[in-house]
Amino acid sequence: MKLWKARSPQPIAVNRRQITGPERKKLLEENIPIGVEVAGQWAWRILAIVAVLVVFGLLISALREIVVPFMVAILLAALLVPIKNSLVRHGWPKWLAVALVMVGTIAIIGGLVFLIVIQVRSGLPELQKQSVGAFDNLKAYLLASPLHLTDAQITAYLNQTFASLQKDSSSLLTGALSVGSTAGRVLTGTLLTLFATLFIVIDGRGIWSWIVRLFPRRARVAVNGAGDAGWLTLTTFVKVQIFVAFVDAVGIGIGAVILQLPLAIPIAIAVFLASFIPVVGAVVTGILAVFVALVYHGPVIALIMLGVVLLVQQVEGHVLQPLVMGSAVRVHPLAVVFSVAAGSFVAGIPGALFAVPLVATLNVIVRYIAGGEWRVNPRPQVKDVVSTNE
Repeated sequence: MKLWKARSPQPIAVNRRQITGPERKKLLEENIPIGVEVAGQWAWRILAIVAVLVVFGLLISALREIVVPFMVAILLAALLVPIKNSLVRHGWPKWLAVALVMVGTIAIIGGLVFLIVIQVRSGLPELQKQSVGAFDNLKAYLLASPLHLTDAQITAYLNQTFASLQKDSSSLLTGALSVGSTAGRVLTGTLLTLFATLFIVIDGRGIWSWIVRLFPRRARVAVNGAGDAGWLTLTTFVKVQIFVAFVDAVGIGIGAVILQLPLAIPIAIAVFLASFIPVVGAVVTGILAVFVALVYHGPVIALIMLGVVLLVQQVEGHVLQPLVMGSAVRVHPLAVVFSVAAGSFVAGIPGALFAVPLVATLNVIVRYIAGGEWRVNPRPQVKDVVSTNE
């Protein structure tokens, strides 16, 4: 007993609640495995990031009638600003270059809408007539088929199908209707988009410089360079996506013309606009062409039209997206698909539209800042953005 007291003047069993200050911290560090400690440090940081993202998402949802027009304006400006800058470099006055790109954009969009309205108004009555005839033929076939369906059963199945389609499409349409369910909201969203686009085209650099000055002085170089890298990625994405949409529209439109489908021009325009939602946009609108072919020319022509739509989708998915889009923004096709799916689930049509450019831009910004490239290259160019994504 004396030997024990000489070697250890303090008791071995110590009440943990009596240990305070540095001793308690040291005891915890000695008894908590390093893996648990590291996991805990990561856990609270991840929770903090998720909490910030949730609050940011709720804020965007509350202000969606302002956010959606603003994001549309950013996409339009990403296309128009390089055109305006090119005109200015070639000696055009800035005001004339801005007026030309804005008026030209409004004229092109207005012309497409006018063309769609004229074509649909002229072909819709016949389409309705053919649709009723095709439905009657299908109903007569089902009544006389070996399935022995009755008229009541067919009506019940149709009601179930329409109810399911309405339920599944309600979440997709919510995002679009939230900013355009009334004429007043449509007008407000259009005006906000036009004004935001105009001011970004006129003084986008000045607006960004003001935003950069909101950050601490030490972080301004990194923030400014990251903004430049993200903007270059966004402009590249918009240019390439226009090319991809044009190829999709031409491919499906030519197929519709060869098969002598009515409403071929509105179908091609719808495919062009919907193709700004990568991967799924052209397929969804291509189904419209298949429906028209089925109504007017029967199942054989409809199957051929379906083959054309699938062929165009394969060209986009295996040639245009990996080679053209992939080399421009370096977003993996799997990331594109899941981004579109997540965006449509969260925010409907606007979410599907903005998902891929948002992911591509954030990918470049994060890589640029995390890689420390802002220290040696504060003003990135297009080639630097591409190399950053590799």
